Amino acid sequence: MEGAEEMSTTIEPTVRVETRRQPMPPRERLEQIFDIQHLDAIYGGKPAVKDVTMEVYKHLVTAIIGPSGCGKSTFIRCLNRMNDLIPSFTQTGTIRYHGTDICRSDIDAVAVRRNIGMVFQRPNPFPKSIHDNVAWGMKVLGIKDNVNERIERALTQAALWDEVKDRLKASALSLSGGQQQRLCIARAIAVEPDVVLMDEPASALDPIATQAIEELMHNLKSEYTFVIVTHNMQQAARVADMTAFFSISHGGEGQRWGELVEYDATEKIFTAPSDKRTEDYVTGRFG
Repeated sequence: MEGAEEMSTTIEPTVRVETRRQPMPPRERLEQIFDIQHLDAIYGGKPAVKDVTMEVYKHLVTAIIGPSGCGKSTFIRCLNRMNDLIPSFTQTGTIRYHGTDICRSDIDAVAVRRNIGMVFQRPNPFPKSIHDNVAWGMKVLGIKDNVNERIERALTQAALWDEVKDRLKASALSLSGGQQQRLCIARAIAVEPDVVLMDEPASALDPIATQAIEELMHNLKSEYTFVIVTHNMQQAARVADMTAFFSISHGGEGQRWGELVEYDATEKIFTAPSDKRTEDYVTGRFG
């Protein structure tokens, strides 16, 4: 069809989807947001993730896929130091964000999270009004200028403004699950972060609400960088520009940890992966 965007189809037979993804430029032409080197994430002395080295690029959607227990959520929580809130957690290696190692002890974790927001698996609106939910981050950060304009912009970006503009004082808990998750996205982007992390943001939603979340990522990646954890390979193939496949390694005495097996353009991961383990996962032979 004349003027149609380029379509791509993933590996058969398990995952077959069409996307609106544009061809990926060479990596050397992409701008790095994160440069992660030899990252180990450890809970109570037991490794959850070992030796992860990869880059995350600006204005792309990067998907993290892999079987349960491979450390996907642990990994993205390292990117904005959410794991710092767990007393038994330690990590080694470096995570450079725009060239600065954000793991250094002199780096303020709250400032990190100001620039690197997060949306969790289940919608978690506060028991406050819709307005106050979106304004919450601005209030915490002391942002007082153009608050109402920022709220409208965030709700508009989250494709929720038209649905709630006449009831901003209503409880956020009165919204549907899909609306609540879009509200959480609006809350995250209201403070205008650089990066938005999403930990299985659509796993608790119906297909229509899931499609809305995917459309948001597609429409907003020109302004934000997204890193998304998903168990849904079709979703990764639809929305992600880059995909990282994590798997589980086993050691002595029953030890197990997550490792990065392969990281490449999504098209390659799903049609011509370099590692047999990746091929087995995306074709449904395990996981």
